[in-house]
Formats: sequence, structure tokens, C-alpha cells
Amino acid sequence: MPSPRSFSDEALGFAIPARNVRGRLARVGATLDDVLSAHRYPPVIEKLVAEALVLASLLGALLKDDAGQLTLQAQTEHGVVSLLVADYKAGAVRGYAQFDADRLAELGESPSLFGLFGKGFLAITFDQATSGERYQGIVPLEGASLGTAAEHYFAQSEQIPSLLHIAVRHDPGEGCIGAGMLLQHLPEGEVGRERLHVRHDHPDWEHVMMLGRTLSDGELTDPALPLTDIAWRLFHEEPEVRAFDAVEIRKGCRCDPVHIRSVLARFGAAEQAEMADERGVIAVDCAFCSKIFDVTLADLSNPD
Repeated sequence: MPSPRSFSDEALGFAIPARNVRGRLARVGATLDDVLSAHRYPPVIEKLVAEALVLASLLGALLKDDAGQLTLQAQTEHGVVSLLVADYKAGAVRGYAQFDADRLAELGESPSLFGLFGKGFLAITFDQATSGERYQGIVPLEGASLGTAAEHYFAQSEQIPSLLHIAVRHDPGEGCIGAGMLLQHLPEGEVGRERLHVRHDHPDWEHVMMLGRTLSDGELTDPALPLTDIAWRLFHEEPEVRAFDAVEIRKGCRCDPVHIRSVLARFGAAEQAEMADERGVIAVDCAFCSKIFDVTLADLSNPD
């Protein structure tokens, strides 16, 4: 028998015009495994990175500029996890975490977000490449999950009531699957446009939130369930649910040798020599993909 089709590694946008709501669904499977395979994360950190990549996929789909970039950065000075980074650019995602393995082992199997980060913050940055505009919001890392912290970002920095649901599963012998849903309430008649202020207790929003909260982790992470079916199951009683073209999600580390050489070439010869070892080799370590790129001083002095 042929294996069932997998509806993963994509993000789907949709709108409910009658309720002035826009939504995003994302599910990441093989791409997530590809990113995680470059690291040997313990289960707690694997789940955290997976959640960050799902969140980046959901928020990145909000970019109207295909050349734009969405970056998430969760950071603290004294936490077990000192840095968590994920970004999205035209469907390409990447991410990694820095953590203290010894301190992590002391936390047990299910540490809280505060246990991992302590008093940290989440920065969300939207870079619009075409216009050159850059928007950044910073909120405390509060709540039970990264999704909760992102909800606080939209409520405080963007004044958009939002609901985020992120789920990650890694069954024994199977790959890791991460998925999520983002729902947002915009001013009346403003679906798909910019907004300034909306009411958090609007009856349309309360109705959509109630329906959105019925979505289970199992449905979200079921690779055999199309994302369009999830939107239909939740909101089939609405007059119209408008789905947009899905965006493919893929691994997108941008650490190619040509780019690395171009960056090193900006330094003077003396600085390049200080970076090199006794063999005249500069070893560049990419934190995203765990690859080391060796660039010789001879390569830099003779770029052709």
C-alpha cells in the first residue's frame, strides 16, 4: 500500500471576513527534523527550538514582502537557556539554542518557561527588505510558553488581540512534528490591512476564540490532516472562510562559503591574520547548522 500523503512543511493563511479575523496555520515535519539533525539537543531543548520554528513560520507568513525577514530572539543573562533564535525568510526557517547542559539536567523533564530562562525577554523583529523599514517589539518572557509570550507582544506592542496554539510531538521511532495556529482580530472592515486599535472583548472575537480553543494538539500535529480541513472544521458555520495559497516551509541556513568569504573579506589583512590559526586557516562555526567552514588567508588574498 502507498504511504499516506503528509500535509506538513507548509503555512496556510486564511480570513473570516464576517468576524474581522485573520488566521495562520503551520505544520513543520521533515524541515524540522532537518534543522534539529544538526544538533544533539536533549528533549526539552528540542521542543523549545521546535516551538520557536513553528512560531517563526506563523509570524513570518504575516510579511507582505517576500524578501523580508522575521526574527525571534529569546534571551537572558542568567538563565539555563541563554539564547534562543529562529528566523523566517520567504518560507526558509532556521534556529538554534544555547544552554547550560549541567543546569538543565537539574530541572527535570518538564521545566517551566521561567525555569529555562529566568527573567528574560522575547524580541520579535520584522524587516521589510523592499521599503527598508524595521519594526521590533520586546516583551518579557512570561507565561507558560513562547506562544503566550508572543500573545503578550501583539497585545502590548501591536494592540492586536491574538490567540496562539503551538504543539510539538516526537513519537518513539518517528520524526519530530511541530504545528501551530495564530488567530488575530482586526478592526471592522480591516481584515488584511493595517490596524491601530481593537477591543479585546468584542463579541466576534470572543466567539472565534471559543472555537479556536477547541483545536486539539492531536489535530494540529496530524500530518495526514490538511491545514485547510482544520480551518473548515473550526469555522465551517461561518458565512465565508477565505483560504490563501499555502507557503512551503523549508530549512534555510544561509551560511554558504561564498557569503562567508565575502564577510571575512571586509576585514583588513592584519585582522584576518589574527583570526587565522598557525596553518593560515580561519575556522568559521555556524551556530545554526553546526558546520565549520575553513577559509584560508590565501583564499581571501586571491578571491578569484
